[in-house]
Amino acid sequence: MDILKQLYEMTAFGDLIANPGPLLMLAIAGVLLYLGIKKQYEPLLLVPIAFGVLLANLPGGQMGVVPGDLIDLGDHRYMNLFEIAHEYGIMNYLYYALIKTGLLPPIIFMGVGALTDFGPMLRNLRLSLFGAAAQLGIFTVLLVAIAVGFTPNEAGSLAIIGGADGPTAIYTTIKLAPHLLGPIAIAAYSYMALVPVIIPLIVRLTCSEKELKINMKEMDKLYPPKHKIKNLKAVKIAFPIVLGIVISFFVPSSVPLLGMLLFGNLVKEIGATTLRLSEAASGPIMNAATIFLGLTVGATMTSEVFLDAKTIGIIVGGFVAFAISVSGGIGAVKIYNLIAKKKINPLIGATGLSAVPMASRVANEIALKYDSKNHVLQYCMASNISGVIGSAVAAGVLISFLG
Repeated sequence: MDILKQLYEMTAFGDLIANPGPLLMLAIAGVLLYLGIKKQYEPLLLVPIAFGVLLANLPGGQMGVVPGDLIDLGDHRYMNLFEIAHEYGIMNYLYYALIKTGLLPPIIFMGVGALTDFGPMLRNLRLSLFGAAAQLGIFTVLLVAIAVGFTPNEAGSLAIIGGADGPTAIYTTIKLAPHLLGPIAIAAYSYMALVPVIIPLIVRLTCSEKELKINMKEMDKLYPPKHKIKNLKAVKIAFPIVLGIVISFFVPSSVPLLGMLLFGNLVKEIGATTLRLSEAASGPIMNAATIFLGLTVGATMTSEVFLDAKTIGIIVGGFVAFAISVSGGIGAVKIYNLIAKKKINPLIGATGLSAVPMASRVANEIALKYDSKNHVLQYCMASNISGVIGSAVAAGVLISFLG
């Protein structure tokens, strides 16, 4: 009987009976894995996050990230990384070394920059304004969240979900409300994965068939641009340098994200002489960063953190922020069309999010349903790419005011 008792105590069944919460979290991990694997919703991000949730909630596995107050020894003393690894395991070592320090989100932004072409935006600068308008959801939900009981820092972390940029949401939350990192990361990446569902829904509710049939190429023929860039290559090289300097003067706190994005883009645009740098940034470095980011963020999603009333508020508030951001871009286009001769398809405003290039592809598919010749992808990319810059600047503003 003593042997049987020891064998039972070796298993996790007793812990599960005493606290069945991890079973629910394992089910949530299963749903996220299904969305990433079967539905192919952002699999490069959703699969690592989902598996991190799975690891964190395996009973007795000691793979969940512990709260920061356990690392705090008081009197301004904290456990060092070796002590954290010895006491709480490898996942906590990775989290406090790579996530808590804010290292991985800028590294991923560098890779995103190396994959981004600012050409569509530079050729259609007026369309970049709709990327700014699409940040409306961030600041609207910020105020609403404070009104319903979130602290200003928590509200800022929740609101940034409206920017539709996972690394930006994670970086902002690390700075403002690290205890909410898990739910906010899950909400941000889940809604990014659901862009093919959310954008068509908002478009159906806010746009008429006549508006969706506006053909941008025909508009360009009727109202050709007055100024054309003569040396686009030189402009694309100068753009990240100039923008980085300008933004650093106005919103210095956005430099860690935006600066790395622009550096990645610069080494891409220089060409053959820095090809190895751009390939490394967008390849092995970004892939490794994505793996560790997903696993460690998922590992913060223990049952104690997720099964909380604030988590429900984050899920609902994140969707509202996302929806308002899409609506804000569409509304800005509608206002523009009231005063301008050259009309713009509102789908371009709907892509003022940072979900590049998925939002643009979704908008282009919608346009083609109404007119098989109406290819708006390059126009949507102008707004979409500016949304990446806009969300990073918005994050810098929130960190400056609330951090």
